[in-house]
Amino acid sequence: MGTARAIDRVIIAGAGPIGAILAYALRRRNIPVVLIEALAAPEIDCRAASCHPPTVAMIEELGLLEDGLDQGLVSPVFNYLDRVTGELIGRFDIEAMRERPAHPYVLQWEQYKIVGSVINRLASDSDADIRMSTRVVAVEQDADKVDVTVTTPDGGSEIISGRYLVGCDGGRSTIRKLVDIEFEGFTWPERFLKIDTRFDFFGLRPELSNRNYFSDPEEWLNLFKARGASGEGMWRAVSPTLPEQTDEELLSPEAVEARLQKFCPKPGRYEIATIALYKVHQRVAATFNHGRVLLAGDSAHVNNPVGGMGMNGGIHDAINLADKLQAIWFEGAEAQPLFDQYTRQRRKAQVDYVQAQSIQNKQTLGEKDPVERARKLDGIRRQSADPELHDAFIRRACLIDSLRDANATL
Repeated sequence: MGTARAIDRVIIAGAGPIGAILAYALRRRNIPVVLIEALAAPEIDCRAASCHPPTVAMIEELGLLEDGLDQGLVSPVFNYLDRVTGELIGRFDIEAMRERPAHPYVLQWEQYKIVGSVINRLASDSDADIRMSTRVVAVEQDADKVDVTVTTPDGGSEIISGRYLVGCDGGRSTIRKLVDIEFEGFTWPERFLKIDTRFDFFGLRPELSNRNYFSDPEEWLNLFKARGASGEGMWRAVSPTLPEQTDEELLSPEAVEARLQKFCPKPGRYEIATIALYKVHQRVAATFNHGRVLLAGDSAHVNNPVGGMGMNGGIHDAINLADKLQAIWFEGAEAQPLFDQYTRQRRKAQVDYVQAQSIQNKQTLGEKDPVERARKLDGIRRQSADPELHDAFIRRACLIDSLRDANATL
C-alpha cells in the first residue's frame, strides 16, 4: 500500500457499537477505514440494547436489519408502573401511533451483537483495516493529515496516518483528552446497580412488556428484556443506590436478591447472571470537532440509562458524520463548515433532547415529594390515555423529534 493510499482513509478509535456502525457506514460509502480497539474482542454483556425507530431505519439502510431481527427482540410497547401501589400508570404503544414511524417498535439488539455483526461483514473487506488489542497513546495533526501513535499487540508501537480521526472510544475517551476537549456536565451522586437475570418476569407479571419503568420514591427500577447471548432471554434491572452504601453492601447476594424481590416477589431465589455497579454522568463535549479530529457516541456525550437513549444518539452521530465525510470525500465539500455543522446538529440533539429527557425520566421515577410525585405520575396517565399526548410522548422518548430537529439545524 503506497503512502498516499495509506493516508487516504478515516481512522476510528473504538470498536464499540458507534465505532463499528461508523466504520460500516463509511465502507458502504466507499471510504477506507482503520478501526482501532484496545480490547482483544468485543465485550459481551447486557449493556446498551435499545434501538429506537429512527435508529432501526438507519440499521435497515445499512443492510443490518435482518441480523437485528434475527438476534434481537421487537418491542412496540413500554410501560410505566408505580412500585408502591402496583398500578400500571401508563402504556405507550408505538404501533398505535396515528403517524407511525416506518419501524413502529424498539429493537432490543444488544450492542455486542451489533459489533459482532459489523465485524463479521468487514472481515473480508480489504479497505477495512481492523486492529484489535491496539491502543491510542498520542495524536498529532497538521493541515493535510492526522497521525495516531498506537501500541500494538506485540508491545511495540506504530504510527497510523489518515485524513481524519474519529474518537468513538467511550466516556473516558482517550481521543477527547488528547485533543483537550472539555466534557461539560455533572456526575450523579448515587451509583447505579445493574443486575442481569435469566428469570422470565412475564410469568410473575403478565402486564409487563419488554421495556418497563417502575416509579418508587426510594428505589426506582428499569426492567428490560433482551434476547441474550444464546437466545435464552436476559432481563436487565437497573436501579439507583445511596451514595453512602459500600460495594460490599450493594453487591452481596442478599442485597441483590432483596432488590429484585422488592419489585417482583417470588418463591425461591433469582438466578443472577451478572451484576455491575457504576457511576452515572450527564456530560456533553464542548465541541464534537477539533481540526481533523471528531468525536461520536459516548466520547462526545453520556447520559443516565433511563430511556435507553445513549447508543441511539451515538448511532445518529455516526450516520450524520458518515454523510458529511461522503460529501467531503467525493463531492468536494469543504470540511470545516460541515464539521462545525455536525457539532451544532448533534450537540442540539444531546442538550435539547437526550440530556433533558433522560434527566427528566430519572427525576420522574425517583420523585420523593408526595405531591410532586402524584403530579408527575398523573401526567404520565394523561399522556398515555390521550392519543395526541401519547404520540408526542413517544416521539420525544424515542428520539424522533430529536433527530428531526437536529437534522434541520443549519
